[in-house]
Amino acid sequence: MATSRKRVVKTVADEGYSKLDQYAIELHEFYKSLRRAGFTVDNALYILSAKQAYPEWMQNVSIEDIKKHIEDEDE
Repeated sequence: MATSRKRVVKTVADEGYSKLDQYAIELHEFYKSLRRAGFTVDNALYILSAKQAYPEWMQNVSIEDIKKHIEDEDE
C-alpha cells in the first residue's frame, strides 16, 4: 500500500510587510494558482493586469500617496 504524502504548506509570517509588499506576494500566489489551474501565461497575466482585479485600496491610491509612501520609507 502506498503511503500518502503530506503536503507542505508554506506560510509567510507577518514580518512588517507594507501593503505593497503584501499585495505583490498575493499577486504572485494568484499567478501561480492561475497557472496550476491551466491558464496560459498570457491569460494569467491579463487577469492580473485587469484593473478590476486590484484591491480597493489600490484603486483609490493617488500618485501623491505613492510618492509620500516612498519618501516615508526612505527616511
